[in-house]
Amino acid sequence: MSGATCIILARAGSKGLPGKNTAAVAGKPCIAWTIEAAQKAMSVARTVISSDDTDALAIGEEHGCICVKRPADLAHDTATIDDAARHAYEHIRSPAGSIVILYANVPVRPELLIDDAVALLVRTQCDSVQSYAAVGKHHPWWTVRVNESGSVSPWEGEVMYHNCFRRQDLPPAHVPDGGVIVLTPDALMCKVGAPDGAHCFLGNDRRGIITQESDVIDIDSRIDQIVAQAVLSERIEHAHR
Repeated sequence: MSGATCIILARAGSKGLPGKNTAAVAGKPCIAWTIEAAQKAMSVARTVISSDDTDALAIGEEHGCICVKRPADLAHDTATIDDAARHAYEHIRSPAGSIVILYANVPVRPELLIDDAVALLVRTQCDSVQSYAAVGKHHPWWTVRVNESGSVSPWEGEVMYHNCFRRQDLPPAHVPDGGVIVLTPDALMCKVGAPDGAHCFLGNDRRGIITQESDVIDIDSRIDQIVAQAVLSERIEHAHR
């Protein structure tokens, strides 16, 4: 099997933090950290930037990436990531091998995460692999409904908090952390018979890699940017000691 194709998604618009993909984080544009992670991965043969942002595309060109100008109908805030990924994949003539999808606004991820995810996909012959983080104190068992009068009720069931009050007693629960998605070409092109829906492109046989706390930082707000800056600055300082 040929090396994986990594598609980095970098839409220009962002309501939470405008310009986040190209904003400076620890001395580099945010997207540059993701590009370097892709290019360091042994399993990745080519890195593609899909963006409507001329600055993001220019940074991609500086790093030797294949740059695909995203059309306007795939660049608004309701456009789906899989439509953008399919457009980029078809634009470069659909090479064989695994497809890695990375978000440009994730400057912090474990060094081996991409290669580990590709290896899991190849080894299990599943449709997709995604990285997940523990939900921690934001656990679904502790989710409630608060109505307009302030009355509180369980999100599900009849018992508040599932009658569980200690964090260590909660069953494991995880959420996608944005670190990596790896999938087969057939899954991306919705050719594996998965039920229709927003996540059809992930296929039927979906696997997960669990990351640890702070392994992945997805920048959607100013607070996220500050945390990523601190984490990466500490890594740089440690590397120079």
